Amino acid sequence: MDDRQFRTAMGKFATGVTVIATDVDGDVHGMTANAFMSVSLSPKLVVISIGHKARILEKIKQSKSFSVNILAADQQELSIIFAGQIKGHREVLFDRLDDKPVLAGAVAQMACEVSAEYLEGDHTLFIGKVTDIQLTDADPLIFYSGRYRALSNENPVTI
Repeated sequence: MDDRQFRTAMGKFATGVTVIATDVDGDVHGMTANAFMSVSLSPKLVVISIGHKARILEKIKQSKSFSVNILAADQQELSIIFAGQIKGHREVLFDRLDDKPVLAGAVAQMACEVSAEYLEGDHTLFIGKVTDIQLTDADPLIFYSGRYRALSNENPVTI
């Protein structure tokens, strides 16, 4: 299989969209990511996967902390900004949760302390111990097959 085929296959898995953020010496750094999942309920752990070419990688290693912001359906522009797809400086305001930078209006904000990191392939996996959570009642932003999507209640599946 080639790289394109692998990427296309991975794109067939619908995911939420997150912005990972960290703070180093008062400067907030963020990156759009969908490589995020829960690991454990006790203790409360999550994992994020950061590519070795991403500028935020060294920032998280320095700060030893990060936040995960699960974006709401109306926050697509924030995803695009933190994916580096909008050129030029855009001012983004951050709130604080357990002294970590978080995005207002996100469906969920999680403050995390790095508890472990693992080098795997061309990424580093950071295990984060969740130290605080804030939730908002809103629909999430979804990414599927290379496009942003929204949840639909038109044809719900009942089990």
